[in-house]
Amino acid sequence: MRLKQQIAAAAILTAAWAVGAAQARAQDVMMPEQSAAKAKQLIQQAIEALGGQAYLNVHDVTCNGRLSMFGHSGDLNGFETFVDYAQPPLKDRQENLPKRNIIEVYNGDKGWVLDRGGVSEAAESDVAHFEEGNKTDLDNILRQRIHEKGMIFRYAGTDVVDLKEAEWVELVDSENRTIRIAFATSTHLPIRKIVETRDPSSQLKGEEIEYYSLYHPINGVQTPFQITQERNGLKVYQVFFDKCQYNTNIPDSLFTKESLDERWVKIGKKDKNKHHQTAANDKNDKTDKDDQKD
Repeated sequence: MRLKQQIAAAAILTAAWAVGAAQARAQDVMMPEQSAAKAKQLIQQAIEALGGQAYLNVHDVTCNGRLSMFGHSGDLNGFETFVDYAQPPLKDRQENLPKRNIIEVYNGDKGWVLDRGGVSEAAESDVAHFEEGNKTDLDNILRQRIHEKGMIFRYAGTDVVDLKEAEWVELVDSENRTIRIAFATSTHLPIRKIVETRDPSSQLKGEEIEYYSLYHPINGVQTPFQITQERNGLKVYQVFFDKCQYNTNIPDSLFTKESLDERWVKIGKKDKNKHHQTAANDKNDKTDKDDQKD
């Protein structure tokens, strides 16, 4: 009986290997035009699965959630709750909750930060990181960048990704960025994205991976409520969204330095009032103690 089971298992493994080999051969002989057409077909299926025109017509996004950050060794550095406002792909504003006294705003190639010291220009490295992130952002790729001149499309074959059958698509842009996206075969939704990176100082190659899961339909748009990013095998951050809304007409003024200046004035008034209230309470406590002595 055991021998029969072993023979059956070997037959299954042989059949699986044969199927995989056949798929590999099919991919090897696929002409560039066929490969590009297959990749574009998978991308179009993903856009339809994400909501079709509802997904493509997203103008602004507001999401509340929890963010966990990890250090260089992969250890948890801390977490925070936040609200994020965006007009993708160029405008983004993230505020800490509940105090809203730490805010980052990016608008194209500009950025500003509000913190306990007031309002200041964002560091050049942070603005550059934001701009680079836009170029590899999944939604920006699917909504905008696939139409760019010079974008190369390749079908990269089948795989099992996060315990799901998937198919890979590879894109190479005009600046030679390589982006690979895995789409679940059953749902056509994106479940993983890999971006090849290069360290500017050492020129060593690396990779940045994002995982997308826990999809929920919001206003007709399939939205991943959990996103995890890894860089060179170490976890960078993990986001859990509690609520998202689309097309609520977020004003353009929210993505300006002036909006942070106005917020700083309000925070300053609150701090001043709090200081006066504390001083008044201390004075009352001192008066009560003096009365008790008398």
